[in-house]
Amino acid sequence: MSTAINFDADMIRKYDRHGPRYTSYPTAVQFNSEVNSDIYIEELTKSNQSNKSLSLYFHIPFCNSLCFYCACAKIITKKPERSIPYLERIYKELRHQSALISPERVVEQLHFGGGTPTFLSDEQFEEIFDNIRENFNLAPVEEREFSIEIDPRAVRASTIPVLRNLGFNRISLGVQDFDPKVQKAVNRIQSVEQTFDVIDSARAVGYKSVSIDLIYGLPCQTVDSFKTTLDLVMQKRPDRLSIYSYAHMPHKVKSQRTLNAADLPDAATKLAIFEMTVNYLQNAGYVYIGMDHFALPDDELTYAKQNGTLQRNFQGYSTHADSDLLGFGMTSIGQINDCFIQNQATEDAYFADIDTGGLAVTRGYRLNKDDCIRRDIIQSLMCQNRVSINTISNRYQINFFEYFSDEITELFPMVEDKLLTFNEKEISITRAGQLLLRNIAMVFDAYIEPTNDKTLKNKVIFSRTI
Repeated sequence: MSTAINFDADMIRKYDRHGPRYTSYPTAVQFNSEVNSDIYIEELTKSNQSNKSLSLYFHIPFCNSLCFYCACAKIITKKPERSIPYLERIYKELRHQSALISPERVVEQLHFGGGTPTFLSDEQFEEIFDNIRENFNLAPVEEREFSIEIDPRAVRASTIPVLRNLGFNRISLGVQDFDPKVQKAVNRIQSVEQTFDVIDSARAVGYKSVSIDLIYGLPCQTVDSFKTTLDLVMQKRPDRLSIYSYAHMPHKVKSQRTLNAADLPDAATKLAIFEMTVNYLQNAGYVYIGMDHFALPDDELTYAKQNGTLQRNFQGYSTHADSDLLGFGMTSIGQINDCFIQNQATEDAYFADIDTGGLAVTRGYRLNKDDCIRRDIIQSLMCQNRVSINTISNRYQINFFEYFSDEITELFPMVEDKLLTFNEKEISITRAGQLLLRNIAMVFDAYIEPTNDKTLKNKVIFSRTI
């Protein structure tokens, strides 16, 4: 069966609106302070009985310089020693959290995100892993998926081999755009040579996967300039590509106010860049995984999409379906059972909590039955592009058609627009609908206004769907 997707610019314009990216359901907007450390401990205690595998996420917030487009939680500094007190709290948090975890539970997945994780020295990485190994039971090497975000501008010659020796087997490189004019506009000067050197080093020492992140919609971009960036990227043929839509929300992200709004591509140009990119990557042999992710046909993400095991979480698409996620560091998010947990958002608050209580949970969300039903549906749509009505009905003992009568009515226009098919057995997204996954999922989101609600209160919270 063909994996190609159809690009219909008029249809995308029709449905383009603000909405969640569904790295979780409910989204972080619903998190509240009722979920605290006590509830987290309670959920961990219950989870220990299941003996699920574990996934660990470490937020390293430090960056040498500010990229004007960036909406991530970050600390800008050129002082390497600035990270030392932060790592000391990470080690405390590791000890506190591991004491709550059954020692038999195995860590199969691990991710370092930022900020810029490679702000840290090689010695600091070795120190972190010493602490991880002391506190957690790591899976055998062949069963691990250990990934890290790499800024090629902040990599020493030794870094990539050191990280590989520690157990990392996947890297994701931030590139965004190779065009010098665009790089100057967003304050991220990064040469092709720097980037290619990291890729060559990673492949030489045996990383399983190399991924590249690009952003379309940045200042000064054109269809031709972005195609030039893609031409350069294809020289290295990465295993995966993430092509993100730039969300210009200066009312929320202070650094974006530095950008000249007049330099941003207009809506028609941005859509044309996206259309060119989709067609370019499909012609280059990449499989569209979903949202903004593309992968080679022999990549594990592609296999997971084909065999129905693909999952979506706070790190994007994943092949690990049933792990509990533990977060470490400021702003980090965990998920235990049907409960989300988030750490303090500022460094001072994170330090204070870790120093006094051992945990830094500040908010979260406990899913009710309705949330769980809708989460399963949205996860199925985002990952498998279909929903088995019988599976949902049997799993939750509901009459699907009665439970979702309003949502089914809202699906009818999408059926008419050939974005999906719908019968008594399943909802199935067509190739034309795959680029509008977020819009289709939003129909089942209890916290989003219906698509015919022109007030769209959520527009100040979420980015546009395209």
